[in-house]
Amino acid sequence: MSIAEIFRVLAGRWYVMVPLTLLSLLAGGYLYTTVPVTYESQSQLALLNSRKVAKPAPSYGNPLAYASGSLIGTADVLIRALQSPETARLLQGRGITDEYGVDFAAQAEGPLLTLTVKGEDKDRVLEETRMITDYASEQLQLLQEQARVPEGYYVGSARIVPPQKPVSQPKSRYQKVAAVVVFGVTAAFLLSFVIETWAAVRRRTRGLPEPPAPPLPGPGAGRLRRLLTRPLDATAVLTGYLALALFLPSNLALPALGGAGTPANVFALLGLFWYLATWCRGRIAPAPGTRTMRTVILLLAVTVLLSYVANQDRISSQKEILAADRGLIVLLVWVSLVVLTSAGIQDRARLDVLMRRLVVMGSIVALLGLYDFFTGTNIADSLRIPGLNSSVANVAVLDRGSFTRPRSLTAHPLEFSGMLAILLPFAIAQAFDPARAHLKKWRLWAPVVLLGGGLPLTVSRTSIIGLLVVVLIMVPRWKPVRRWTAIGILFGAVAVFKVLVPGLIGTITTLFSGSLNNADSSTQARTIKYPKIAEYFMQDPVFGRGFGTFTPERYFFTDNQYLLTLAELGALGALMLLVLGLTGVHNGGAIRRLARHEADRELGQAFFASALVALVISATFDTLSFPMFAGVFFLLLGAGGSCLGFVRREAEAARTADRVPPQRTPDSTHLVEI
Repeated sequence: MSIAEIFRVLAGRWYVMVPLTLLSLLAGGYLYTTVPVTYESQSQLALLNSRKVAKPAPSYGNPLAYASGSLIGTADVLIRALQSPETARLLQGRGITDEYGVDFAAQAEGPLLTLTVKGEDKDRVLEETRMITDYASEQLQLLQEQARVPEGYYVGSARIVPPQKPVSQPKSRYQKVAAVVVFGVTAAFLLSFVIETWAAVRRRTRGLPEPPAPPLPGPGAGRLRRLLTRPLDATAVLTGYLALALFLPSNLALPALGGAGTPANVFALLGLFWYLATWCRGRIAPAPGTRTMRTVILLLAVTVLLSYVANQDRISSQKEILAADRGLIVLLVWVSLVVLTSAGIQDRARLDVLMRRLVVMGSIVALLGLYDFFTGTNIADSLRIPGLNSSVANVAVLDRGSFTRPRSLTAHPLEFSGMLAILLPFAIAQAFDPARAHLKKWRLWAPVVLLGGGLPLTVSRTSIIGLLVVVLIMVPRWKPVRRWTAIGILFGAVAVFKVLVPGLIGTITTLFSGSLNNADSSTQARTIKYPKIAEYFMQDPVFGRGFGTFTPERYFFTDNQYLLTLAELGALGALMLLVLGLTGVHNGGAIRRLARHEADRELGQAFFASALVALVISATFDTLSFPMFAGVFFLLLGAGGSCLGFVRREAEAARTADRVPPQRTPDSTHLVEI
């Protein structure tokens, strides 16, 4: 169904579209004038070692030099104390009635805390920030007195950033307005097509002729008219999504929608509307044999909705309520991607086109990451797009050792490494595809070099783990000649990295050894928070606190998708996350088992490896919190389901042909097999 046909239906049902759209705009305007603006003020506090522990302090005269990572445990205890219900009641008695939060400062590897207060009165917010900053120092002193810490061994504190002038936070107002307007326009759109479908059924029931189709544009028609009247398919829609998802920085989003409002997500929702409109008009039907993946995503959606409903009675802050609403938008985007790929792609050749475009676009993202690494910059920082704001605080160039950690157009180096890891198997499968053997070697292997070569340059454990999973899954299935060649290339690549990037291999080795010995400060800061998840999990072990509500601003970074899912969706959600990943693994294994051609077996192995990589690295960072990784992951899940459907139908057709016995033609003695 073309864009022109969609607009033609909406114009014909103007009596539905116009009133509902006007009502939603009026409701949005009313909310804009009635919802108050909130203000936010922050301060930062650093913990300092005692002078008896840091004996050289008097000689250097700089106690701030001893705010080391060894005080992370102390900082964690202080955060727990300040966030306890008893402290909240005590602070209310002192006059701090607005919402406040305490957590480790963003991107901090030492004991640096950020204290945040939000409210509607600017002056009151500033005063409450001063009060809670002073109280944090008092509480630190009190905790040590209660623990009977000897005199002279007290941990001190220093106010690094004083309470800042409150800044208006209009996002909550914009989000409510946007939610009402989007809901009204969406309802009008869907109702218009429901009425159009009902009218078409009535015409067929009464035997009335269908209205004549609009004439196709002639040879002299303008380019815009040809574009609007050209029939769309799911591959074209998903290509537009991938271009927005991979070529725009993933941290940029529409201010009214927060992190869920990336241009790619908005485009995916429009793509879902296109599919529903085309389906209502009878122009498309779900591809047969692809129901499994949609059933699993439906179960995930039901789990999220149950968690959303179950937590309506819980006392939640305004930020948590808005985060839960954004979570529903993100869920709908994931559903859109799975539906478009698994049900919307009707031609196997078009699926292959989509997968090739995905690998090429991913290779360009990898190339930009290599540029960031060798130049020590970040290309995403230089991109400014009118109307889009960063949804991630303090996005900057990150270093590890003496190396810049590239993130290309992603929101974080971990997202960048995860993206490369789940795309690498498909680049390898396409390089070995016999149908592409006529291409020049550099065109076949450039994506493999860019994606595989970019993984170690992220200087992260996630990238190396993902690379190992890909090697362990892909290489053993190859024939001996290819297998031993690949092993030789891997050892040669290590030698090349040692020569071209001195110190990189040693830095990566130190990362793993430090993690095993619990000597790495980033690992300490991450793992020390794991036991705290149990506290939130036990509050609602079945449905959790609500999808998207466990925000770092209010709580803390988990850096583990499974633990984050336990907190947000409970045990049921964690189970569904595993089922989702295992379904992707099953799709790859089934494709490999049923495939009749070697190229399809390679592709099935790629789906298998990619899904398993996603399952493994979800334990190393919160994968689904990053829009680019999550979008590509769900697109690959749907593509795996679509590919499995094609392979199943091809295998079933071959079995049917084998079962049909040969028959004699009436006028000949020759056997003809049908």
